[in-house]
Amino acid sequence: MADLSQIVKAYDVRGVVPDQWDESLAELFGAAFAQVTGASAIVVGHDMRPSSPGLSGAFARGAAARGVDVTEIGLCSTDQLYFASGQLGLPGAMFTASHNPAQYNGIKLCRAGAAPVGQDTGLAEIRTLVEGWADGGAPEAAGSAGAVTRRDVLADYATHLRSLVDLRKSRPLKVVVDAGNGMGGHTVPTVFDGLPIDLVPMYFELDGTFPNHEANPLDPANLVDLQAKVRETGADIGLAFDGDADRCFVVDERGEPVSPSAITALVAARELAKHPGGTVIHNLITSWSVPEVVKENGGKPVRTRVGHSFIKEEMARTGAIFGGEHSAHYYFRDFWNADTGMLAALHVLAALGGQDGPLSELVRQYDRYAASGEINSTVADQAGRAAAVKTAFAVDGVELDELDGLTVTSTDWWFNLRASNTEPLLRLNVEARDADTVARVRDEVLAIVRA
Repeated sequence: MADLSQIVKAYDVRGVVPDQWDESLAELFGAAFAQVTGASAIVVGHDMRPSSPGLSGAFARGAAARGVDVTEIGLCSTDQLYFASGQLGLPGAMFTASHNPAQYNGIKLCRAGAAPVGQDTGLAEIRTLVEGWADGGAPEAAGSAGAVTRRDVLADYATHLRSLVDLRKSRPLKVVVDAGNGMGGHTVPTVFDGLPIDLVPMYFELDGTFPNHEANPLDPANLVDLQAKVRETGADIGLAFDGDADRCFVVDERGEPVSPSAITALVAARELAKHPGGTVIHNLITSWSVPEVVKENGGKPVRTRVGHSFIKEEMARTGAIFGGEHSAHYYFRDFWNADTGMLAALHVLAALGGQDGPLSELVRQYDRYAASGEINSTVADQAGRAAAVKTAFAVDGVELDELDGLTVTSTDWWFNLRASNTEPLLRLNVEARDADTVARVRDEVLAIVRA
């Protein structure tokens, strides 16, 4: 029997295929998802990994055997699946392992309207059912099996996104897109069709073995090809999508990465122009510039923990118009509170194309501080090292909070130290008014963490 504790994570299912899970287990997950949601119909999609069609097909069979009608949308990005869930009003399952290596696969689940399914919202219950059925299979369902039908929603997805951002008045832009052999190669051509964009595609061939580089733009090594191509072609901007194309990273005309915090601030300003006085969610690792820009544009910033479930909960609770994370996840009320890197990219393109200056100049107003980026330290005693840092920084004039890990804030700098949920790591992020202060605070904290 598979060890489900190894593959059922906080927000999704993820593991090595076939070592940790396979199509027989996927079929049980489909049956359990049908039972837990109580839905009469669901929608299922998958990415380009070699194992994805088989796994998603097995999941569909499991759900259909429980009397649930299944709409299969086939190859899609994760945000395309969220679109289908929102537009059709159906719970959904997306088969992807996002940026993980080729041998991995997983399932991202949502209820109707793209509402997230995590440990506290159905995933623990699904795991319990699958464990109970692992030996004998799912029990027979009363009534007839559901129908499995195919539907292509790519054109509708693209039309919806373009209805939210008007690029008709944009100046022509040369845009390099690195899809990393992931689902951006599937969605970008349709979304960009008819826009004033000279598209320079990189690695658009769908290939779940990732022959060129990992589809994880959070790692700077995976941006090198994009940066070089932007400089070589004299492009206005470069975009990099992760494997399931729900995250988008941006480089400017010089090939320099633009911080996701600056993108969050830029998009927040644009959303507030459409929705004056709106609430914007940001996690506690985004830059000081994000709440500053939100307030300057008449909005209300709300700070939350890291992670899409927390962002989406706060979006729903506050009626927020937009949310952004340092990891380049961007959430929109106009997109069922779900994250979509493609919609964020369209906002950046519209902002760039609506004025004459280069991107580096445009984002300067949103990129106001020096930052360390995320620094990981392998430590055996996460709690002990974090406590030692807390003790060292518990001094007058310094504010400490433990909303998510330890955040320490002074007049000119702040840092956050968080333990990984899955690895023996402590993650450090530092921001300050200048680079020298970042270096000083970073070194002080790391000296304690790595002692």
